[in-house]
Amino acid sequence: MTSPSLHRSFLRSTKTLITLSSHRIISFNFSQNPNQQSFYSSRSNSPFESPSRVQKLIASQSDPLLAKEIFQCASRHPNFRHSYSTYLILILKLGRSRQFSLVDDLVRRLKSESYPITPTLFSYLIRVYGEADLLDKALKTFYTMLQYGFKPLPKDLNRILAILVSHRNFVRPAFDLFRDAHRHGVSPNTQSYNIFMRAFCLNGDVSIAYHQFNKMFKRDIVPDIECYRILMQAMCMKSQVNGAMDLLEDMLNKRFVPDSLTYTTLLNSLCRKKKLREAYKLLCRMKIKRCNPDIVHYNTVILGFCREGRAHDACKVIVDMQNNGCLPNIVSYRTLVGGLCDKGMLDEANNYMKEMLSKGFSPHFAVIHGLVKGFCNVGKIKEACGVLTKSLEHGEASHMDTWAIIIPLICEVDDGVRHRDVLEQVLKIEITGHTRIVDAGIGLENYLIRKIRANPRAS
Repeated sequence: MTSPSLHRSFLRSTKTLITLSSHRIISFNFSQNPNQQSFYSSRSNSPFESPSRVQKLIASQSDPLLAKEIFQCASRHPNFRHSYSTYLILILKLGRSRQFSLVDDLVRRLKSESYPITPTLFSYLIRVYGEADLLDKALKTFYTMLQYGFKPLPKDLNRILAILVSHRNFVRPAFDLFRDAHRHGVSPNTQSYNIFMRAFCLNGDVSIAYHQFNKMFKRDIVPDIECYRILMQAMCMKSQVNGAMDLLEDMLNKRFVPDSLTYTTLLNSLCRKKKLREAYKLLCRMKIKRCNPDIVHYNTVILGFCREGRAHDACKVIVDMQNNGCLPNIVSYRTLVGGLCDKGMLDEANNYMKEMLSKGFSPHFAVIHGLVKGFCNVGKIKEACGVLTKSLEHGEASHMDTWAIIIPLICEVDDGVRHRDVLEQVLKIEITGHTRIVDAGIGLENYLIRKIRANPRAS
């Protein structure tokens, strides 16, 4: 007898209810999935005469309760016996929808009908309990599998370890299982160690992770690239960049090829520790070590140089990357122009901004502001207006603060004649709705009113 809730779910999911009369199917038509088959009245054509057809039908259901209803209807058909795979499929569906009471009923039914208990069943149960964060049940299921005399595979051990270490409170039970794994007939492999090293590193226990790393060599377990990356990332986060570089050398000596992410982590850490010389040398070594630097690597070093006021060195990196076939992107140009402005290298910054615009990249309004402000500070009003003109030609809006800096300088009484033509040239550029010149106009109006009041004779 099915529960009312199951019937309600079943009715919501179908247009035509399965009707059983004298154990015969009158109609069977599901509307939710267009790939589902329709079955019509006939004993010979009944879907319940083929366990494989029922298995496919259950597997195709997106509604786990509907799948359970089909399972029960098929079970009431005379002489019908579900396949073992059908049980496993339904367990997964019900478990992932957190219908664990139904999962328990299904497992009890499987045992009562004398189906064989296999390691696959335990593996499925561990998976669904882990996905639902029922770690106690997942661990209990694993030990139940051992009690049945099954020897777990390394993948079974790694699955339960990964589930347990995802919660801080279960790291100790996971480590106990890891330590005693050989007693259960399974030996931890490289992935097992990676799971624990990652867990220890996330908890800030880098020294314990490094100790486990060294244990691998004593037990003749060969580390992989992931082992090194986990430790190097953790060391870099702890500002132990020298230790991370030692690991890189060890990795290269063992003929491992570090991946792009490993180099990105090291370059970023070196730049943050202001070891810019070492960062640049590592960037140059990458190509020799069969890992071509990409745009992320170059931009990391460019940012490092600009952050420390060494924009001239960042310019060399831009040249290097172009020589190596890696074209600068919008981040490269924005970072470099900002760094050059900070160091007062305004002409170089202006040239790079023109190059940036010519390639279709949009400078951030802060970049335009920094360049205009820099030119204004050294009295190069014409060059500042040239920056605005160029940016407006490319449809780039300047911030109100930028206009607020340049307009009073242009409107000074003694210099007004000299710069009036420059201002007119700027204002001839087509002004769009997002240019913000309207906001600047308010400031210009107030400025001129103050000038007139200060000099009545001019009026």
